[in-house]
Amino acid sequence: MEIKIEERTLEEKTIATNRKANFEYSVIEKYEAGIVLKGTEVKSARNRNINLQDSYATIESGEVIIHNMHISPYEQGNIFNTEPKRNRKLLLHKKQIRKLNSKLQDKGLTLIPTRVYFLGKNLKVEIAIAKGKKLYDKRNSITKREVERKLRRKED
Repeated sequence: MEIKIEERTLEEKTIATNRKANFEYSVIEKYEAGIVLKGTEVKSARNRNINLQDSYATIESGEVIIHNMHISPYEQGNIFNTEPKRNRKLLLHKKQIRKLNSKLQDKGLTLIPTRVYFLGKNLKVEIAIAKGKKLYDKRNSITKREVERKLRRKED
């Protein structure tokens, strides 16, 4: 018996990005994780009502938990709408969690969400191991950005 599986490319639709993360941190490594949502949170995510500002992730008792990720309550929802800033569990393999945990033991490294997107019909969170930038690093990135803008203006 032969089973043929159609190869289909899944459409990636970005819902929210953490633009401040690239300014505040230097990203070392990125991972893709699923997220556990309740009730109307998925409908609210489809309406792009997610804010990643000031959110971070931690590893607690072998699970990756995302904190301060704001998902606005669904407008047509009912009493089952959940709290907007509740802690949510991320779905990763145990091997990946162990690897993350060992890398986070280094001083100054943290786990931050960089973007939320739909991959097909599944909601995914891109998390990154990052190191906080010093003030002079932030100044360098600002000057670099301004130089790139000036170059683009001259080309036009």
